[in-house]
Amino acid sequence: MSNQMPLAVIEGVRTPMAKAFTELERVSAVELGTHVVTSVIKRAMAKTDDFNFRQVDEVIMGNVSGPPDAANIARVIALSAGIPKDRIAHTVNRNCASGMESVIGAWQALASGRSTMVIAGGTESMSQIPMLVSPEAARLWIQLSKSKTFSKRLRTLAKFRPRHFRPVPGVQLGLTDPVSQLNMGETAELLAKEFGINREEQDAFALQSHQRAAAARQRCFLSGEIEPFPLRSTVFEKDNGPRDGQSMEQLAKLKPIFQRGGTVTAGNSCPLTDGAAALLLTDLETSKRFDQPLGFVTASSVAGCDPHRMGLGPVYATAKLLNQTGMTLQDFDLVEINEAFAAQVLACQRAATSTEFARNELGRSQALGEFTNEKLNTHGGAIALGHPVGMTGTRLILTLLRSLREAGGRRGLATLCVGGGQGVAMMVETNLEG
Repeated sequence: MSNQMPLAVIEGVRTPMAKAFTELERVSAVELGTHVVTSVIKRAMAKTDDFNFRQVDEVIMGNVSGPPDAANIARVIALSAGIPKDRIAHTVNRNCASGMESVIGAWQALASGRSTMVIAGGTESMSQIPMLVSPEAARLWIQLSKSKTFSKRLRTLAKFRPRHFRPVPGVQLGLTDPVSQLNMGETAELLAKEFGINREEQDAFALQSHQRAAAARQRCFLSGEIEPFPLRSTVFEKDNGPRDGQSMEQLAKLKPIFQRGGTVTAGNSCPLTDGAAALLLTDLETSKRFDQPLGFVTASSVAGCDPHRMGLGPVYATAKLLNQTGMTLQDFDLVEINEAFAAQVLACQRAATSTEFARNELGRSQALGEFTNEKLNTHGGAIALGHPVGMTGTRLILTLLRSLREAGGRRGLATLCVGGGQGVAMMVETNLEG
C-alpha cells in the first residue's frame, strides 16, 4: 500500500505484557482486548470534546489462537467495550503480523469510505491456548459420548490406553509450520548456521534487549503506552519480562532447546506472552478534530519468503516498501524489528548489508542497507518484553511513534517476520510536513 492516503493514529494503548502463566494467565484474550479498546477510546476523548465510543464505526483485531468461545473475537470485544451493536467488527490472522494486518484492514476500510473511525489492534492470551487431544483419542471420546447403554460404554472405555490421556499442547502445534515441518526455533537455527551467527553474538543481542527494556521501564517510558490491568487483589502495571540483572554469564548457562548442539536458547528467544494493544485510526481530515495525533502510517508492504527462512521476512518486506516509497534505510530515524529470536534479527542485519543477498533474493543491484544498532529497538524488543503473537504488530507501531516523538525524529520503520514465511513492514511518521 502506497502513501497516497496517510492513516492518522489518534491514540494508542496497550496492556502490560506478562510472560505466559504469570500475572495475566487467568485473563482471557477477550478481556485483554476489551481493556485496550475501552482505554484507547478514553484517551482519545481526552484530546477532544467531539468524540465518544458511539462514533467508532468499526473494530478490527488481530488474533492467532482464536478462543473456541469467541470465534470472531473482535466482535465480542467491540460489544463488551460498549461499541454500539449496529457497528461492525472482524478478526484477522496473519500469524505474528496480525496486529499489523488489523491496521492494514483499517486503512482499507477508511480508504473505501466504509468507516470514518476505526479501532485496530491485537490480543493474545498464550496462557490460555487450549491443551488438545490426539485425533485417535478424540474419536474414542466421541464414540463414548454416543454409547447409549452401559455395556457399550464399557466396551468403548476398554479401548482407551494411557496415550489417549496425554495432552497435546496447542501452542506447540501453532508454532510449528506444517509446510516446512519446522517449529519457529528450528528456523532460527537454520538462519544462525546460514549467516554464521554464533551463540555469544545471540546472547549479547539478548542482553542488550533486556538492558534497553529494563532502562525504559525504570524511567517509565513504557508506562506512557500502558494502561494498567486490574486483577483480583492488585493492579498489574509494568511488563514482567525485562530482567534488570541479566548477564552474559546467566545466558551462557542455558542449554539449546530446539536442536542438539544448537545455539538458540530460551534466553535468546522471545518468551510466550499475554497482552493486547489498540490504536484509534482515521483519515487525515477527520484527525484535525483532535489535538496532536500520535502520528501517521504512510506506507506498508507484505512480502512472502521461504518458510524455512521465515525470520528473513523483514528484509523482503522492507525491500518492497523501499521500492514503493523511494526511501532508503538511511531515511529512517528509528527502526523496530520484532525480536522473535536473536539469531533471526542478526540474520536480517547481515542479509540487509549483503550485495549477494540483494542480487539473488531481492532483485537489487546494491545491498538493502544497514539496520544500525543505534537506531534499532532502542527501548528493547520481544526477547525482553515478550511477543503476544496477535498483538505485537500493533505494539511496534505504538512504541515506534512514541520513541520518535521522544527522540525528536520524524520517520520510522516497523517490521516483523511471520511464521509460514512472510514479512510485513510499515512506515510511520510523526508529521507530514516537508
